[in-house]
Amino acid sequence: MNWGNYDLVVIDESHNFRNGAGTHANTQENRYVKLMDKIIRAGVKTKVLMLSATPVNNRFVDLKNQLAIAYEGNSENMNKQLNTTKTIEEIFKQSQRAFNTWSKLEPEARTTETLLRTLDFDFFELLDSVTIARSRKHIEKYYDTTEIGKFPERKKPISRCPQLTDLNSAINYNQIYEQLMLLSLCIYTPSNYIFPSKIQKYIDLTHNKGDNLTQTGREEGIRRLMSINLLKRLESSVNSFQLTLKRIKALIKSTIEAIDKFEKYGAAEIDMYEASDSEFDMDDGNTEYFTVGKKVKIELADMDYMSWRTGLKSDADVLELLTLMVADITPEHDSKLQELLKLVSEKIENPINPGNKKVLIFSAFSDTAEYLYDNVSAYIKNKYGLDTAVITGSIDGKTTIKGFRATLNNVLTCFSPISKGRDVLMPGSKTEIDVLIATDCISEGQNLQDCDYLVNYDIHWNPVRIIQRFGRIDRIGSRNSQIQLVNFWPDMDLDEYINLKGRVETRMKISVMTSTGDDDLINPEEKGDLEYRKQQLKRLQEEVVDIEDMSPGISIMDLGLNEFRLDLLEYVKNHGDLDKKPKGMHAVVPATDELPEGVVFILKNINNSVNIDDQNRIHPFYMVYIGMDGKVVCDYLNPKNMLDDIRLLCRGKKEPIKDLCQRFNEETDDGKDMTEMSELLSEAIKSIIDCKEESDIDSLFSAGGTSALMSAESGLDDFELICFLVVK
Repeated sequence: MNWGNYDLVVIDESHNFRNGAGTHANTQENRYVKLMDKIIRAGVKTKVLMLSATPVNNRFVDLKNQLAIAYEGNSENMNKQLNTTKTIEEIFKQSQRAFNTWSKLEPEARTTETLLRTLDFDFFELLDSVTIARSRKHIEKYYDTTEIGKFPERKKPISRCPQLTDLNSAINYNQIYEQLMLLSLCIYTPSNYIFPSKIQKYIDLTHNKGDNLTQTGREEGIRRLMSINLLKRLESSVNSFQLTLKRIKALIKSTIEAIDKFEKYGAAEIDMYEASDSEFDMDDGNTEYFTVGKKVKIELADMDYMSWRTGLKSDADVLELLTLMVADITPEHDSKLQELLKLVSEKIENPINPGNKKVLIFSAFSDTAEYLYDNVSAYIKNKYGLDTAVITGSIDGKTTIKGFRATLNNVLTCFSPISKGRDVLMPGSKTEIDVLIATDCISEGQNLQDCDYLVNYDIHWNPVRIIQRFGRIDRIGSRNSQIQLVNFWPDMDLDEYINLKGRVETRMKISVMTSTGDDDLINPEEKGDLEYRKQQLKRLQEEVVDIEDMSPGISIMDLGLNEFRLDLLEYVKNHGDLDKKPKGMHAVVPATDELPEGVVFILKNINNSVNIDDQNRIHPFYMVYIGMDGKVVCDYLNPKNMLDDIRLLCRGKKEPIKDLCQRFNEETDDGKDMTEMSELLSEAIKSIIDCKEESDIDSLFSAGGTSALMSAESGLDDFELICFLVVK
């Protein structure tokens, strides 16, 4: 396939490219570099459309890296197209500085409005040139969704906290965690045992393995991930935990045998451990610790292998004990599995939407997904005659339908036939899959809204992933009136559960303290991250949270005006050029609980006396919403809020509201007595000048100088009235 031959490339979930080329692009071709070199820059000129629910994580550079795809990595291509005074690099540097300062403010001061006032005019100009943003809340509040359909109602999440097993000699999570804390997992860190005199030899062998991590750093990273992974896999399913114990035990056993053989016969080598990302969940597996390349061998003669063997034997003993602790937990005695079967039965027998028996079950691990398929599919087929499928990304799909080719697309099409267009893709097919078990390989970018019931069989440690999963069925235009989220939690207090991650990471860090001099076991950033996740997971026990509400930062929804420009273009297309309309036109709309009586004035500055310091994003136009008491409801520095307010006030109103117009005409004597309106207009203009003077004073104390001395006093003569909206 000639990838350079496409003149339009659509990238779904483009946030996966937010890290850019990274620090190791000179030695390793990552997917960002491959996309840029082989598709965007190669061949014909390529336009790019990027789709993402989370384009910005916690750095504006996330957005910059994605935009760089559109301008082929050469910012000059973009700078020429923009109506800005600064380059893209300067714009993003300034915006990141503003964001960093804002993020250090106290929570009550860290509002969207505070950030908007510190961002540069050029940043908004750039954003408006390249982004269009919508959120669920925004669509529900400001748009008439009659034609496209509504979002389904979210029922309160169901939470389940089953014990590990129903056996009389039952062990619990805490007993297992205590044993896990005894593991050193030194199997993953052989470099720690190389003699100091031999270390340079291995640095020379590994320093160019594909990135800027040292081999020791990579090993410590994998060990840390594996320690947390054991917790995650236990919380996922006893089966996944048992498989991981077995794999680590086998690795330790073969390593001890290699050491024993060396003692007996002399020369021997062992591999520096290269972890497989299939053992981990999607987020952990997508780290820089996992590399592809030639394995590096360590000669045992270069190591303190006796100390290493002692550590390995100690871990082997703990792993053996852990294996015995969970050996009796068969599917029949797996309380979590039995609880799932009960829930699925209840759903099938008592659908929440008439006739809908579909259930979507997510797990972070393919081992758990396959374990569930083996047990759930037989149960559902025997009891209800319904078919089940599993999709993991690491194996081909499986289904209980004989002769069915279980590709990803085939399975999803038969699971959600209406949203996936089964009639078009598989004409004449009536094949139906009612229960789908999957990993996070389908947690993004799939429309599965025929289903109305989603189960998180394990709670992902990244709360955003949980919401992304639910987003598969929580979609606009769904034919279901209600949808249900079910979350399985460990049988323990949530605070205790979240703090386990901190305890395990502390345990893993102790062993490297002496070499780093770092006695701060968990730094403030990690503490903050643990606290944030705890708060978000607590929320998820009580409600379904929107993805934009999960971020501690700011939503791109708060920043851009492009959606309004698109509305304007659509209006002009249907109604002709607005320049031919007379100035001073008005409309009357009803007030709401949050938007009081008053007037929204749209003014035009007829010289450049007010916006010298580029504070107003829509200069020369100014919008002020002023209450009937003369107090400003929304000032001109918040055009996004103002336009949202206007849209809300006017939503669904295509004809004049006769009784309101009649009242306004009576109060103004059919427009002959506009005294009150004139007074409010004067107050509105005065508020613009006051806001300007206030920002002038602020600028005296900020870097970059002041505009206080740059413009003469402005007043009524500097503005003309374009139109106004009366709120009654």
